[in-house]
Amino acid sequence: MATHTTRLKRSLKTVAFCALSLFTTNVNAQTMAEGNPQPHETIPDTVVEFTPHGKLWGCTFGDFAYKGNSDVANRGLNQYAGMPAGTSLFQFRRIYLGYDYEISRYFTAQFLLSSENDYGTGILGSPNQGDLLQNNKLAPFVKLANLRWKNLWKGTDLVIGQQNTPAYGINGRNDQTPEEVWAYRSVERTISDIFGTPCYDMGVSLQGWFDRKGNFGYDIMAGNGSMAKPENDAYKWFYGDVYAKFFNKKLIIDLYQDYERLNWGVYNPGGYNGPLYHDRNMTKIFAAYTTKKFTLGFEGFRNTLMGDVKVNGNDNHTYYRTTNAMAMTFFVRGRILSDAPGNARLGFFARYDNFDPSGNLSNIVGQPNTKNYTALTPAYDPTTKQQFVLLGLDYTPMKNVHFMPNLWLNTYNSALSQNATNDAYSNLVSGNKGTDVVWRLTFYYVYGK
Repeated sequence: MATHTTRLKRSLKTVAFCALSLFTTNVNAQTMAEGNPQPHETIPDTVVEFTPHGKLWGCTFGDFAYKGNSDVANRGLNQYAGMPAGTSLFQFRRIYLGYDYEISRYFTAQFLLSSENDYGTGILGSPNQGDLLQNNKLAPFVKLANLRWKNLWKGTDLVIGQQNTPAYGINGRNDQTPEEVWAYRSVERTISDIFGTPCYDMGVSLQGWFDRKGNFGYDIMAGNGSMAKPENDAYKWFYGDVYAKFFNKKLIIDLYQDYERLNWGVYNPGGYNGPLYHDRNMTKIFAAYTTKKFTLGFEGFRNTLMGDVKVNGNDNHTYYRTTNAMAMTFFVRGRILSDAPGNARLGFFARYDNFDPSGNLSNIVGQPNTKNYTALTPAYDPTTKQQFVLLGLDYTPMKNVHFMPNLWLNTYNSALSQNATNDAYSNLVSGNKGTDVVWRLTFYYVYGK
């Protein structure tokens, strides 16, 4: 009888152990199904069930702005250029409404509507270049619409559609670009964004990691170069980016290169009145060091624009000249107070930009045959150098809600000598230095994330 009882107990223990093992396996499988496969991770489809799901999200930022000083020459292509001193306004500069959908463990879709009224002329009552309807009301447009194929091969995703370019990231994968590390797009764009490098485009890209932890990776893309607008020429914009992270991802080094052919014809040995040869390529480096209390960053680029300056000669011929622009940014951001009552936080940010598009300008204006010139790319007019300063505080009463008083200051200088004797340039030399000064209270909030 004792032997029979002992055997019965052993059988019950075996059944209980098997049931517990089966339950644990199901829980683990469900947990893995709720997440996404990481690079180099393989999950048998027969084991894991996946439930498609999506998330609606958005963000908004804007300001109350007061312009304390204005450049009398109305230089610059920012939202405050040409706006008279003493102007005050409430404004939205960005409104997002997005939807991210997990189709399967290997396919995700991204969709984003955006209204961005930060590219206006700045002159009150004048036609605005922002996203406005004919009645001057805010209008949304499709900014992102793409499909991501995760782990197309080990560690690499394929993205097709309208997406962020390698210059800006923001795809939730690498967090290594200036836009992501600067983290204050709500206050001001990065310097390469300000001067026209597309932050999103329609095309195809590969985003890959060289290692399991994402310390080394790349992002390459071919796109239209027209952002949200349809393709309007026969050429493509090519983007490439590689990066490395060191010291437990505290130090980031990111290298970027792009190229776009703009106009191309049959070469004319005479160099004038012939087909326009026009292209551009940017080389950019970004480095940042991040700790829990502060982040230091540097971004610098050289943009070469072949044939971008149209010269009218005294001989009545037209010439196209090449220029190059140099730019650099230094920024710091950090915390003053953190984890205060109610989880409120107080932070700070500061930034300095220097932009010099005047490379080769002295050779252009120094030619006796030069009558006048015009930049084909307005943002890269070689006549005007710019320096930008941004200072501010970031009060976060709770996560995803920010109030940021800040000083926005842009200074303009003529790249031409004040002693220029050529009457054709006198209007470009007069008022050599000017400054736009804007005091702002910026608000920024995110929902659904």
